[in-house]
Amino acid sequence: MGLRRMCLELVICVAVILSEMDAAAVEFPIALSPHCQDRCGNVRVPYPFGTTKNCSLNDDFLMRCDDSSGHPPELIAGINLTVTNISMDGELDILMYIAKECYKNGELQYSNDPWLNYPAFTVSNTKNKFFTIGCDTYAYLNAFRNNYPFSIGCMSICRSPQNVENGSCTGIGCCQVEIPKGLKNFTLDARSYHNHKNVSEFNPCSFAFVTREEKFKFSSDYLISLREKETYPMVLDWAIGDEKCETAQNKPDSVCGGNSSCDNPPNGVAGYRCKCKEGYDGNPYLPHGCQDINECQLRKPACNATAKCTNIEGSFTCTCPDGYEGDGKIDGTGCSRPKASGSHAKIIIIALIAISIGLIVLFVGGSSLYCGLKRRKLFKLKEKFFQQNGGLFLQQKLSNDRTSMQTVKVFRAEELEKATNNYDESRVLGQGSYGTVYREVLPDNKLVAIKKSKFCDQSQIEQFINEVIVLTQINHRNVVKLLGCCLETEVPLLVYEFITNGTLSKHIHDKVLSSSLSWEKRLKIATDTAGALAYMHFSASIPIIHRDVKPANILLDDNYSAKVSDFGTSRLVPLDQTQLTTLVQGTLGYLDPEYFHSSQLTEKSDVYSFGVVVAELLTGKKALSFDGPESDRNLAMYFSSAVKEDRLHQILEVHLVSDGNIYEIDEVANLAKRCLSVRGEDRPTMKEVAMELDRLRNMEKHQLGKANLCTEETDYCVTTPAVHCFSIGVDDGCSSTSTTVGYEVSMRTQVLKPLDDGR
Repeated sequence: MGLRRMCLELVICVAVILSEMDAAAVEFPIALSPHCQDRCGNVRVPYPFGTTKNCSLNDDFLMRCDDSSGHPPELIAGINLTVTNISMDGELDILMYIAKECYKNGELQYSNDPWLNYPAFTVSNTKNKFFTIGCDTYAYLNAFRNNYPFSIGCMSICRSPQNVENGSCTGIGCCQVEIPKGLKNFTLDARSYHNHKNVSEFNPCSFAFVTREEKFKFSSDYLISLREKETYPMVLDWAIGDEKCETAQNKPDSVCGGNSSCDNPPNGVAGYRCKCKEGYDGNPYLPHGCQDINECQLRKPACNATAKCTNIEGSFTCTCPDGYEGDGKIDGTGCSRPKASGSHAKIIIIALIAISIGLIVLFVGGSSLYCGLKRRKLFKLKEKFFQQNGGLFLQQKLSNDRTSMQTVKVFRAEELEKATNNYDESRVLGQGSYGTVYREVLPDNKLVAIKKSKFCDQSQIEQFINEVIVLTQINHRNVVKLLGCCLETEVPLLVYEFITNGTLSKHIHDKVLSSSLSWEKRLKIATDTAGALAYMHFSASIPIIHRDVKPANILLDDNYSAKVSDFGTSRLVPLDQTQLTTLVQGTLGYLDPEYFHSSQLTEKSDVYSFGVVVAELLTGKKALSFDGPESDRNLAMYFSSAVKEDRLHQILEVHLVSDGNIYEIDEVANLAKRCLSVRGEDRPTMKEVAMELDRLRNMEKHQLGKANLCTEETDYCVTTPAVHCFSIGVDDGCSSTSTTVGYEVSMRTQVLKPLDDGR
């Protein structure tokens, strides 16, 4: 009996150790990566939600973890909505503000009409109700349903507090309305019929709010006390995108991971949701988020105390030990031991020891097999990404073009992951609408900038590869050089030369840096940028329209030479075309108004954006500013009006103007005004702009002041068949002098459709 008990204790000990190892392995992650925050305060943050852009599916699911108040951290949605819970079943619990309108002696004292503009989420019609509180009150809930405006209302009247019943919400002091399905982007509006004149003693305010039905029970005290309360708990329904499962699950960008299924949400909620299959648990929105449930650990007890529980995919089995009979289940026959002889008992002991050793060997072998399969799967995944990102097409292009083969480099994913420390956030230089830029040092000690895209449009792969080939052939000192790319990752990576002095935007709008940015430096930056854009429009093998020219995309080196960067929205223009019809993209404030209205992209769109950049260089103001009066918000309109009305010197940066550069500043301002013409055909080409700026810069360098104009004539006319010259007379009290200025006529005719508004 002693030997038998020792063997049994050994088996139990081994089983406990193995179960603890399994338990340690079963941890279901909820965030996109280990670098992503999966909790804020006491609220879990599961993917597709995230507290940074690279941790959330998109901006609709981007939250903010706010710990600036000194209190425990709070999860914030939108601008200031506190999130109390995120459910994987498609619910988001928030604290929503109360609409209020309060009066004193018939005069309005306070009014608040809260709104919720969250187009990705729907107001839950099963969990919430619309409540109106007051004795002289009517309220509206204005929203959108099926993309059309929609409103519901509620009225609450009472002439005496004695008529109000606690717990009753039938229109006397309290009114409630069911929430219809599919409401989005709502506004609450609480109003009074008679400014609460007749009921101000016991109810001076109107209140309206949406809240969880079970969280609110009406009390007559609320007619007064709700003035002090700010929020009520409310539930939003969330889903992915706007398409149902029938369409979404057949697309490559479906977010449902392995061992999961697509589910259409009820209650008029647009989009789809993901859920783990039977027998699996975890986050179904992660690629490997749904993992097999170990029922042997989660169900207590899963089997008879004597039986061995074995986890299988989606279920479990119970096995009685040798020498026992039955199915081993709690609700079955269990395990019973028949009378056994001494030799039979020895066989049982040996079998138990053999089973224990076998389990250990099986565990070690299974771990080795798992690691091998994981490495093989990673290799196949890289191969898949390489093909879908156009790797084969790029190889074909390189084999046909020996020049490109010498300049472009295809980097390995491991090389860039090591350089970026697996894309650590501490290496981030900046983030834009199309990707994140990292500052890294390659193994050859070369400093580079690595741009990681946020998404990859499969329909644009061939165009992306063509753009890579063209950019590697660009040899212009004022265009950031593309060193290579990596196609083994889910989204393509681009490797650029590193520019040391940051963006032009930082130098213009930072007070300390702006004061050291002299007129000579600003003119040099404008000239460099114009030269780069003119090269892209007229000298590249395939013309390129940048489409997002702005100070944030112009980098400066230590000598203040400008480098045009960020070709994420650029488009290649076939030689037989003068315009492209595209989806309007760009940055507000810099966007060509003609392109915005017609979707017809031409080289003149870059000219308009460049004009805004020059206006920023001259004034130090931002392209869009909401601090001043409405007439000053758009810099392009404000600047053009100032030049036209001869008010330029009132809006210039104070430290720019001197007696020696007034002429150059006025000339540059007039050139910028021409670039900002509403009609594209009224704007100069970038080649004309570059030549004019080059002329002014040479005048700045070689003719310092009006006195120098008397000493020589400078010929700026470039002798080409497409050049027309004219003379500018200078009368400054010296001998008559003329400066010849050459403009090259655009090599391609700009064809623009007239706009409906006549501009």
